[in-house]
Amino acid sequence: MNKLVSYSVEDGIAILMIDNPPVNVLSQPVRQAIREIITDAGKDDDVQAVVIACGGRIFSAGADIREFDAPPKDPTLPALNDFIEASSKPVVAALHGIALGGGLELAISCHYRVALGGTHVGLPEVHLGLIPGAGGTQRLPRLIGASAAIEAITTGRHIPANEAQELGALDEVVSGGLLAAGLAAARKLADEGNVPRTCDRNVDPSQLEDGLFAKARKALAKRRRGFNAPPASVDAIEWACALPIEEGLLKERELSSKLKASLQSKAQRHLFFAERLALKIPDIPKETSLLKIINTGVIGAGTMGAGIAICLLNADLPVTLVETNQGALDRGLARIEKTLDRDVRRGRLNADVRDARLARLNGALTLEALSSVDIVVEAVFESMPVKKKIFLALDRICKESAILATNTSTLDINDIAAVTNSPERVIGTHFFSPANVMKLLEVVRGEKSAKTVVATTMQLGCRIGKVPTLSGVGYGFIGNRMLEDYVRESQMLLLEGASPAQVDSALEKWGMAMGPCAVMDLAGQDVSFLTRDQNRDLLPSDPLYCVPGDIMNAKGRFGQKAGKGFYLYPDGRARQDDPDALDLIKTAATSLGVQSRQGIFDQEILDRCLHALINRGAQLLDDGIALRASDIDVVWSAGYGFPAYRGGPMFYADSVGLDVVVESFDALANKFGNDYGYWTPAPLLVNLAKTGKTFAQYDAENREGA
Repeated sequence: MNKLVSYSVEDGIAILMIDNPPVNVLSQPVRQAIREIITDAGKDDDVQAVVIACGGRIFSAGADIREFDAPPKDPTLPALNDFIEASSKPVVAALHGIALGGGLELAISCHYRVALGGTHVGLPEVHLGLIPGAGGTQRLPRLIGASAAIEAITTGRHIPANEAQELGALDEVVSGGLLAAGLAAARKLADEGNVPRTCDRNVDPSQLEDGLFAKARKALAKRRRGFNAPPASVDAIEWACALPIEEGLLKERELSSKLKASLQSKAQRHLFFAERLALKIPDIPKETSLLKIINTGVIGAGTMGAGIAICLLNADLPVTLVETNQGALDRGLARIEKTLDRDVRRGRLNADVRDARLARLNGALTLEALSSVDIVVEAVFESMPVKKKIFLALDRICKESAILATNTSTLDINDIAAVTNSPERVIGTHFFSPANVMKLLEVVRGEKSAKTVVATTMQLGCRIGKVPTLSGVGYGFIGNRMLEDYVRESQMLLLEGASPAQVDSALEKWGMAMGPCAVMDLAGQDVSFLTRDQNRDLLPSDPLYCVPGDIMNAKGRFGQKAGKGFYLYPDGRARQDDPDALDLIKTAATSLGVQSRQGIFDQEILDRCLHALINRGAQLLDDGIALRASDIDVVWSAGYGFPAYRGGPMFYADSVGLDVVVESFDALANKFGNDYGYWTPAPLLVNLAKTGKTFAQYDAENREGA
């Protein structure tokens, strides 16, 4: 019917083939063609049934997200799915690769579903702040039951075909000959005169255990705190159990439209596109050739090094892990094996796969073992002299094409690269602890880092399951530089009389995964102190600067690992308020002449911490450390617990209004003084506010590829 959808007839069965690369999104022209083909097939006496299949690597990734902010175009996907389900002739969906979101909703509107082995299906709309709004919340429970539908929709996970068949979402899974299987199924239904519609089914009441929906809402309130879409999905699934499908579909569409217009969904959709945009680097063409990464090395078998090694092993890459002594090496190897064993016990990993990964892991006690690797990631102590010594040796030992990467959170990549004869192959790879869990990878581009090295490292980040984001060289790069200002204000508040619990509670209620005081305890007060101490010349000379953290370190209150920091940790993890910590902070404040004050409320805590964060982000944009405001949002949502439903600090600033943020700086400067420039807004922030522009507009106007 158009170049995106072809139509042919084979032995009385119409074959509708969607070919809308790269992921067969169900855009308006595709939907229009599907409706026209099925309409024509219904009128054609020579056609007994229809098979819907897709070209390319996958069936369909679902709706075209770019249409979400535009007026709906006929036929909408919900209307199309209703139309397919109402067809008088059987319609069979033949799935391969993945069928996600609207792709699966279309499939479960068909009368039979056959999938190629290895296919994955799912309804991941929850990650965009949405519910499946094209019939997913009403049809899926009728196929797999309410309990399974709640799990599938609120997690948005990709379900393997065999599991989906066991649940009832798929009718048949084949090992080959997908189109032939689809044609056979269509022929059988046509011969039987059978058009089994999902809408004619009801949810099995035996699956509705007492309190199912209440239990789900309670669990989500804890697991997905602050997110609107997961509990909304439970509401919609409950309608599927209680209402006729016509009423349920109507209510689903009303709720879907409401969520689509919400700030939460806009924030989550912003991050969806931002993560993909972060991979585009203006001066590095898409066709830039990549270096082959076949063998890898990691230096340092501590917590970070072992975590990085696990990331590489999980991507089926051989790893040589290097330590300076056998004891440290053995501990690192044991840590890796223990982590993989735990994944097996939890059902995340097959035992055979674990064994294969461990077989690709080798330990060594000399750097010479890295002579043939394609990339080496150094993950040793955060000390410039130590790192320089290692890179001087690597420059001699490693082959000329090898990438030399350093895992550092603050150190100057250019200084490290300068000790080598080939600074073009040196790059920063800032992993976040625990490296095998945290999504973010800051790729730090040195002044002389080669484009092929940058492009290869970014691609490797994707390969090992990370969200890679590019940063320029500067103290703390993007994330930790902004964290410095955020933590500074939290600790100023402590000196002024707020408790750690008060500061953390305000920010956690707002949506942060963990408050700044708890974060400091988790990272280690000693680690934070060492970082500050090594970079005093880059920090304000303010005698009040991060004093509470310095005191915790001096008193051996290193945080969770010591059982005490800003809080007590009697069981090693759960935090409790500690009067002794409050006394230490109060004594220090008094000696420094800081008067304790009453009336520190949540809004002040939020404004001071979050606006300091935003201001530093604006300065990093102005300085060229960050390419885009959206990159900053990716860094903070993927690596620092910034709530996805607020879109990242720069998106949040846009939603508040940049003029409001700038005005708050004047008020804060008047109240607390501005001797150290804390409340001087960044020039970019001021300029955008004056012109009524947003960070999103700045990205679009100033950064190629945005």
